Amino acid sequence: MTEDERDQQFYRDTESIAHAKLDDRQLAMLEPLGTRRVVRRGELIFKAGQRDLPLIVIIRGEVEVFETRDEQEQILTTAGERAFSGDVGMLMGTAALASARGKADESEILEVPAERLRQALAELPGVSEVIVRAFIMRRRRLERDKEFAGLRIVAQDSSREGRQLDDFLHKNHIPHRLIALESEDGEALCERLHLARRDLPALITANGMPLRRPSLREVARVAGLLRAPAGEEESEIACDLAIVGAGPAGLAASVYAASEGLKTIVLESYAPGGQAGSSSLIENFFGFPTGISGGDLTYSAQLQAYRFGAKISTPSQVLTLSFTDGEHRARLQAEGCNAILCAKCVIIATGADYHRLDAERREDFEGSGVYYAATAREGQLCRSSTVIVAGGGNAAGQAAMFLSESAEKVLLVIRGEGLAKSMSSYLSRRVEARQNIEILSHTEIRKMMGGKVLEAVELENTQTHDRRTVQTPAVFSMIGAKPCTDWLPPEIERDKKGFIKTGHAVASAPAWKDAGRVPGPLETSRPGIFAAGDVRSGSVKRCAAAVGEGSMAVEGVHEVLRTYA
Repeated sequence: MTEDERDQQFYRDTESIAHAKLDDRQLAMLEPLGTRRVVRRGELIFKAGQRDLPLIVIIRGEVEVFETRDEQEQILTTAGERAFSGDVGMLMGTAALASARGKADESEILEVPAERLRQALAELPGVSEVIVRAFIMRRRRLERDKEFAGLRIVAQDSSREGRQLDDFLHKNHIPHRLIALESEDGEALCERLHLARRDLPALITANGMPLRRPSLREVARVAGLLRAPAGEEESEIACDLAIVGAGPAGLAASVYAASEGLKTIVLESYAPGGQAGSSSLIENFFGFPTGISGGDLTYSAQLQAYRFGAKISTPSQVLTLSFTDGEHRARLQAEGCNAILCAKCVIIATGADYHRLDAERREDFEGSGVYYAATAREGQLCRSSTVIVAGGGNAAGQAAMFLSESAEKVLLVIRGEGLAKSMSSYLSRRVEARQNIEILSHTEIRKMMGGKVLEAVELENTQTHDRRTVQTPAVFSMIGAKPCTDWLPPEIERDKKGFIKTGHAVASAPAWKDAGRVPGPLETSRPGIFAAGDVRSGSVKRCAAAVGEGSMAVEGVHEVLRTYA
């Protein structure tokens, strides 16, 4: 089956879900939450770039959704009676990717404000199932629609900054296109918008305006990902629970906390998903007999958290954590403002980062040949080539298996003798049996070579000290793990490797002497501060374990919050 045939099959299979309509009972449940009004032909209902959109249900008449692309309007869909507007952006609170207006001479619509819609999705299962399923399917269709422009990045083909913007939007599930300056479309856009090479990469927003060399924070603000308040010299946001990090542990905690009525804010420095989100396939996660990609698993969790009312802000990097007036205070890095998040409890779920390879010129190829994830996006960059995966754990094994499907050859570089000690047995057997995967034991990468992109690496056998050069466009580094704890104050005790101590290991900490209780199993050396997932000392370092710890931490949060009652 060709790619076009697969796309046609996908659209046929998803037609009924994406174009679902509300029945009388569902409409009656939504009616008290919204307001009816009449719109005329051509009257704008919402426009591209607008955030926190209301849900629009067409009572009578028609509404059309359109995109303005290069000063030309493209009609995306027309909706009739009992149809409703929106996709997952309405759950996430991100910016609208298109505009909507009345099509009939006179149409009557029901407008349900964003906050009331989130209330309905959390409390009215009879309505939420049909709406959420339609939202998810519409976003999937939009991402596959080659005619939809969305946000556009114009960059030189070898631009590291352009690839980073592309990666950031991709991992945050914002539909967009990366357009090479060297292409016909790229040249035409630059000429029309008066963009010089020094202006690139540029982001073309939904309203057609270019942002020249934007920062990730500026891109996030345009996309509606950044939830922290801006434009004020100082502001404070109060919540029951602040979660730092949106990997499996943080997302699980946000789902359980928000579903149980806690005002929950999640702070993520780059994109939800963590290391699990970069995994091409997780086969040993409970409930998925054929496996599931880490991106799909964590994205589903993210949508669950949004549905129950959790707020996720990206990119929001916590700079400090201090303790004032009986509350735990996290200071956010927010462009243009000094935002303070005042939380009654905090869950630290910042996980761990892969160690950087100690290879000459490695820094020159970060994002242009050296990668820390192996998803379909990275796999496209090295099709029919020889690629290198460094590491001997499960993540490295999964990456090697995934890349072997499209790469001509995969070299799995490990420092030890074999895979038995560090990789699950089911996975190591598959890796060893795959014909186009070669395992290089007692081997390390010493040097990387190339111009603007990686072209070759030098490998050394640490036993014989023989060296050889391998031509490759990509190295996938998945070695070791360093906990993301450098930002924490000394009151949060850590072990020798920097992982956070919890439970009985911190019972003698100064803050617990007069607490009147013992620390919970996931509670840190400071009461009310919890650690979950890979960042915690003694954790299992598995996705399922992180999900369990995130959920367990919320129970500890409830115990603390009872003291506030």
